[in-house]
Amino acid sequence: MRIRTLAGAVAAVFVLSSPVVGGQAVAVRTADSAAPSGETRVLTYDTGRAGEFASAVDRGAAIWNDSLDAVELRPAAAGEAADIRIVVVDGWPRTVPGGLGGGTVYFGRAAVAEGHSTVRIAAHELGHVLGLPDRKPGPCSELMSGASAGPSCRSTLPNAAERAEVEEKFERAPAGLFM
Repeated sequence: MRIRTLAGAVAAVFVLSSPVVGGQAVAVRTADSAAPSGETRVLTYDTGRAGEFASAVDRGAAIWNDSLDAVELRPAAAGEAADIRIVVVDGWPRTVPGGLGGGTVYFGRAAVAEGHSTVRIAAHELGHVLGLPDRKPGPCSELMSGASAGPSCRSTLPNAAERAEVEEKFERAPAGLFM
């Protein structure tokens, strides 16, 4: 009980001290100690506002889960505050990071209308939350090349370099970085 109370107090301070950008609180994650090597970080995501793309997001998360040891993406439980929020928009997909492992993915219908793979979009945008930048222009074999690979690209898997970069970022991340 004492641990839950302390965890709740820490979470409340975290939320109350978060900066506001564009009318929305933005999570800023900080910590001061290194994470134990080999620890799997669990990040939750919320598809409550993902509309018709919720299943593509689940498949994109499963791709990352099958590709990584240091991170696991799970759907948030009902009423649970998620690390990653997915919101469908009419424009192009984009991600607003909230620190490593958190943020908001705007799943854009415009890219889907042009023929881009919904699962590739989901996996690519989740890659941003996992700390990867866009790498444009790039070949279809690079997930983070995104739309620059063209709408015919159906590759949804991160390549070895992308996987290694995420693993390294999360293995080095401070222990208190993730709640």
